[in-house]
Amino acid sequence: MQYILALDQGTTSSRAILFDAQGRSVKTAQKEFRQIFPQPGWVEHDANEIWNTQRQVIEQVVGLPDTAALVNQIAGIAITNQRETTVLWDRLTGEPLANAIVWQDRRTADLCDTMRTQGHTALLQQKTGLVLDAYFSATKLAWLLDQIPGARARAERGELAFGTIDTWLLWKLTAGKVHATDPSNASRTLLFNVHTLQWDDELLALFKIPRAVLPEVRPSGGVFGETDPSLFGRAVSIAAMIGDQQAATFGQACFSPGMAKNTYGTGCFMLLNTGSTPVESANRLLTTVGWQRAATPRGTPDTTYCLEASVFMGGATIQWLRDGLNIIQTAVEVESLAQSVPDVGDTYLVPAFTGLGAPHWDGHARGTLVGMTRGTTKAHIARAALEAIALQVADVFTAMQKDSGIMLAELRVDGGASKNNLLMQIQADFLGIPVVRPAVTETTALGAAYLAGLTVGFWSNTEQISSQWVIDQRFEPRLTDTARQTKLARWHQAVERAKDWAQD
Repeated sequence: MQYILALDQGTTSSRAILFDAQGRSVKTAQKEFRQIFPQPGWVEHDANEIWNTQRQVIEQVVGLPDTAALVNQIAGIAITNQRETTVLWDRLTGEPLANAIVWQDRRTADLCDTMRTQGHTALLQQKTGLVLDAYFSATKLAWLLDQIPGARARAERGELAFGTIDTWLLWKLTAGKVHATDPSNASRTLLFNVHTLQWDDELLALFKIPRAVLPEVRPSGGVFGETDPSLFGRAVSIAAMIGDQQAATFGQACFSPGMAKNTYGTGCFMLLNTGSTPVESANRLLTTVGWQRAATPRGTPDTTYCLEASVFMGGATIQWLRDGLNIIQTAVEVESLAQSVPDVGDTYLVPAFTGLGAPHWDGHARGTLVGMTRGTTKAHIARAALEAIALQVADVFTAMQKDSGIMLAELRVDGGASKNNLLMQIQADFLGIPVVRPAVTETTALGAAYLAGLTVGFWSNTEQISSQWVIDQRFEPRLTDTARQTKLARWHQAVERAKDWAQD
């Protein structure tokens, strides 16, 4: 057995990657799928399209249907996924009852406002480690059960299944034999108690979610089942499931408390390993399960917790420049365009297109471009977009240091936009600490692969994994403290102008 197959199901594309024993990507396939926007603030995916694109990239990577040679060399499969995105389907037919509601979707912001005024915020933070926001799965699932005729009654009878994307892919891979999730994904639902590590009856009652619709929660690193033999010609062990940001943290070898990473994907997600104890945030960050490894013969499952800060619009901001404004043709062009001007000319873009995440949590904020003059060009807007990504990260970085009491010495980075050298330099400037990019920037899939590999004995221990982490480039900050603080203060003025705008 020479490879681990990682399935990386993201917000805009499905990927499959084969990793060898050195943690190197041997073969990759990727396929984008539709983003569906039925109304302002609504974001949906076709769950069947997600499965079909995921299956297609699997077939490309392992050479199906032409040859099954690679399939016989796969020691195990890992699943990592966009989190919070909510799917509800029929257990008998396996068909979704509606489009999946994506984590970016804001349709339940008003419901969250109502629940906030009813005084549920403190209970939810204490039990789940999360803030009350439409970002998470509970209100999305409640909305589906309320809006689809007969869904709630069917759910109570056990006829329907809920899952985040990991659960949906596991169901499809096993031909409906396994309905399960892991703690890293369960802890993003507002229904899971991060202290007891179980679904919580009080939370289920609060959101009116029937327990019968929920998946079983199993350790992130453990055997969930086997693929249906019809898929690959033989059954292959599914040996890990983990949410994408936790997977990236594992792939960055952040195994010790106090180590942090930031992923620049569709959004930006900073996670800090806080060890075996959940740390409650005083700065509106999230307490989340990082990962849980299956029990050894000597004891209970080993659980690692993280503090997390979520920025909704990271790489998606660049995607908006490309698809919304058409000022670039490809995402990579943004770096040279932004470099063509020395600064932003006091122009600030606040990309609150789907509200603001941490530390503001304003579901009614909307995108704002301020400070433009007749001299403002598309190059200034491009540079302002890169700065906006870095400034949002700087805000959550500050909050994370306050919560943890740890002054971070460096920030490890990964994800597609981390390949942008200008963005990484801007990020180091705005943080005031070095930004370190590893040789492998697609650490989400790698982290999931590592977790599966440890489960099946493909890798021996985390020390072996740490030894495979190699630096590509280190970006040192160049701004003075005064210039940095001036920049951040101006940014905060712009953010205030974006808040509480939407009236829906």
